[in-house]
Amino acid sequence: QLQLVESGGGLVQPGGSLRLSCAASGFTLDYYAIGWFRQAPGKEREGVSCISSSGGSTDYADSVKGRFTISRDNAKNTVYLQMNSLQVEDTAVYYCSAQRPFSSDNYWGQGTEVTVSS
Repeated sequence: QLQLVESGGGLVQPGGSLRLSCAASGFTLDYYAIGWFRQAPGKEREGVSCISSSGGSTDYADSVKGRFTISRDNAKNTVYLQMNSLQVEDTAVYYCSAQRPFSSDNYWGQGTEVTVSS
C-alpha cells in the first residue's frame, strides 16, 4: 500500500504550537518534493509550504511566513511542519502531498485537523 499519513493535529489555543508529521508508507520520499496544504471551513484548499527533495530549498505562504517551519528527515521517511504562534485563522484540515519532479508520481494524505480556539 502506497500512502501518506498526516498526524499531530488537534485543538490548541491562540499563540500555541503544534508539529505536524507526514509519513510515507510503501514508498521512499527521497526523490519527492513535499507540499503542505490546508483547507479552512468554507474555503478552498491553499498552499502553505513546500520543501525540495534534498531539503535545501523551502517556501512559505505569506500568511504563515515567520511562524511555520517545514523540514524533512529522509532517513525516517517523514516531513514535518512546525507551527508556532498559531492564530484562529490557521484553523483548517492540513494535507501533505508528495511530488516527484519531472514525473506524474503524486500522492496525497487524508489530512489532519487543526483547530485554534479559546
